[in-house]
Amino acid sequence: MSLINAQNIVKRFGSFTAVDGISFGVHKGEFFGLLGPNGAGKTSAIRMTYGFSPLTSGGMHLFGMDIKTQWRQIRSRLGICHQDNTLDPDLTVEQNLLIYARYFEMDKARAKARAEELLKFFALRNKRGDKVMQLSGGLARRLQLARALMPEPELIILDEPTTGLDPQSRHQVWDRLLALKKQGLTMLLTTHYMEEAESLCNRLVIMDQGRIIARGRPRDLIEEHAAESVIEIEGPGEELKTYVRQGNVKYDDLGERILIYTDSRGDLENEVRNRFCMESCLFRAGNLEDVFLRLTGRELRE
Repeated sequence: MSLINAQNIVKRFGSFTAVDGISFGVHKGEFFGLLGPNGAGKTSAIRMTYGFSPLTSGGMHLFGMDIKTQWRQIRSRLGICHQDNTLDPDLTVEQNLLIYARYFEMDKARAKARAEELLKFFALRNKRGDKVMQLSGGLARRLQLARALMPEPELIILDEPTTGLDPQSRHQVWDRLLALKKQGLTMLLTTHYMEEAESLCNRLVIMDQGRIIARGRPRDLIEEHAAESVIEIEGPGEELKTYVRQGNVKYDDLGERILIYTDSRGDLENEVRNRFCMESCLFRAGNLEDVFLRLTGRELRE
């Protein structure tokens, strides 16, 4: 069952087209990702999903309802965690949860019990009386997630949920998201962290310049656009450059570094290892970042 069904959605701002006719579906119980460089259109797409930004054209249905005409009913079944901190700084941690519950007309006793569940789940019980301004970035993000889950949504939308967090805080948030995934919650995610998308997402799409340029499961995309294994060679000589240019080799020549994409079970890796890895070579698994950079480019953008 698809909880989200986007068909040829378009978003224009004047003469600028931010989203150019994309289609995707998100199934019940799935963790689905929208990836892309800055300006790719992913945030515009996700804002159309929950009715914050109206569609220029196309169709968007959630829970079988049209976002254009039934957005109030749809919003009541969503949890949204924005990229920016939207917590109320004048309230305590617990008050942020309880006040938010009022927007959904939750019974006071149920709201109190639900807040207690989420404070425990996100390890925030010892911070319940603290003001938001006293929280670290990681704690504030966990509170934002807890608040989004207060009304027990069927679908949660996460717009770059770990941006700006240190590695420890980011992994703590990932642990909580993985736990929610195991509980069967449906999630739609945008992120700049390829490791995050690769670890969390069942399926994803990669966007660039308002269009979808790749879609599928992370491991399938890695096998299709990169490889199971990657060899990074610094300071490549002319012999190596000639070898990769003339051979049946998938590679990226970055000037001072060459990346060779290979199946670790084949002969290519052994040949490269024996002929060209006398000095600095790195052997590693292919990953989603390789896919992202091969499809969207490595150059700086304005």
